[in-house]
Amino acid sequence: MKKYFNWRLSVSLILISASLAAYTIHYLIFRDLHHIFLYMIGDIAFLFLDVLFVVLLIERLLAQREKQTILKKLNMVIGTFFSEVGLELLKRFSTFVGEATNLRKKLEINPNWRRSDFQKAMLEAKNFSYTIHMKKPNLQDLSKFLLSKRNFLLRLLENPNLLEHERFTDLLWAVFHLAEELAFREDKLEDLPESDYQHLAGDLKRAYSQIISEWIAYTGHLKESYPFLFSLAARINPFGSHPSAIVS
Repeated sequence: MKKYFNWRLSVSLILISASLAAYTIHYLIFRDLHHIFLYMIGDIAFLFLDVLFVVLLIERLLAQREKQTILKKLNMVIGTFFSEVGLELLKRFSTFVGEATNLRKKLEINPNWRRSDFQKAMLEAKNFSYTIHMKKPNLQDLSKFLLSKRNFLLRLLENPNLLEHERFTDLLWAVFHLAEELAFREDKLEDLPESDYQHLAGDLKRAYSQIISEWIAYTGHLKESYPFLFSLAARINPFGSHPSAIVS
């Protein structure tokens, strides 16, 4: 810290000395103090505006760089979510959705997709009906799976970077809420009133639709920034006809 302070002080003294030397040479040549002070005051007056512009520009650049760094880290978190929970949930949720094959055809991501294709897929996912058919055995399996991932989901919710990604935060809350709803009915999932199944269907629909949207957005990000990661994501895409990590 002391060396850093000495370096700054040395540079400041050198610049001040250079400025004084330049003004001295100007006076020795032209002998006009009025001219020196006239332009000095004008330069000092503009200096405040110059500093203001520089500070605002630097602050904006630093804020953008910091945001990009946070989003980059958050995309790593999103990738971890899909590896640990998300992809499995997409498979499990699809067993409850009527006409899931129609949705699968629209979301069969391939390496030739462009940004417009991802945007179209997100629109298709948003407008899909998501007719939920509650299957009791699958519901119990889903409850056990979510319960086993409870600690992982809680750790994700504790990540302060989530404040920069509202959509993913909403997704986590939707999944966590469904997990809580199922956990409180763990022993009664096979014998619930129809109204309760409809309530759970709404929670499942909310979580499923948000995970699909985030998966499409995440793979689109990989396509643009990390082609090697996108290659794997496209191969294991749960909406593909034969999802497999093996390159065929």
